[in-house]
Amino acid sequence: MTSAPDNAITISGLSKTYAASKKTAAKRALDDVSFDIPRGSFFGLLGPNGAGKSTLINILAGLVVKTSGEARIWGYDIEQDMRAARRAIGIVPQELNIDPFFSPREALDLHAGLYGVPATERRTDEILEAVGLTDQASTYARRLSGGMRRRLLVAKAMVHSPPVLVLDEPTAGVDVELRRQLWAYVRTLNEQGTTILLTTHYLEEAQELCDRIAIIDHGQLIACDEKQNLLDRLDAKELTVTLDADLDGIPDALNVFHVEQLGTRRLRFCYPPSTTNSGEILAALNTAGLGIADLVTKEAELEDIFLQMTSGKAAD
Repeated sequence: MTSAPDNAITISGLSKTYAASKKTAAKRALDDVSFDIPRGSFFGLLGPNGAGKSTLINILAGLVVKTSGEARIWGYDIEQDMRAARRAIGIVPQELNIDPFFSPREALDLHAGLYGVPATERRTDEILEAVGLTDQASTYARRLSGGMRRRLLVAKAMVHSPPVLVLDEPTAGVDVELRRQLWAYVRTLNEQGTTILLTTHYLEEAQELCDRIAIIDHGQLIACDEKQNLLDRLDAKELTVTLDADLDGIPDALNVFHVEQLGTRRLRFCYPPSTTNSGEILAALNTAGLGIADLVTKEAELEDIFLQMTSGKAAD
């Protein structure tokens, strides 16, 4: 292809049904899923366990054969242009699949060779430094900590400089410091033009990092939009006010709002920001003669919209 496509990944009517066996019935893991991932975006793919996320990623990786539909990576059909599609994507799997008898440097050189990257064009040392494994470059992988092995998986996915990077639960079981380092590197990649597809059960990560979100449940796409548009759907906000004196009850002037009393000095207001603003509440408090010692607001969070859309099932 002569130019970069508008969409890094295009999925149209994708379905997958796993055949029945003697012990299990046939299972439809994906049901007519369609969405686009714009080039350069940081895209979150969310859903409860068993929703179909792993099946979708494994189809993109070539590990699972789709039943019907179409998927393109960087404009290449994953079946008709299989080699080109594979070269355009790097996948960081959820499982730690590292040869324990290779050092990080050896593993990256081998992986680059499998992708046909000439020795003179390999960026082994650059990638090792980027993921913080320079000091462990010659250490057997079996001697690396779990966090270092996770970083090595990211490094392996980047050896052929793919324009699309898929991160499947990349911080599962990873400590806080490593998580920060990993996200700093991934953010840099995204700023440099790499399209990121992230699956995670840490919804606060998705809210902080992603600019677009898709949610699937029971194999069906139930939402796909810009992150802020999804948050705006909930149209909910909280304002908790701490008063400077005890309160016997809620004044009549405040009953026009949805308000509850928490102890003797706190009031919590729940309101739709599309029709009510915090200034109106503060004015009503002033009218009621109440003094404010402190106040805290809480915006709608991705977890709230996720739980609402997946019928209250928590991501575990």
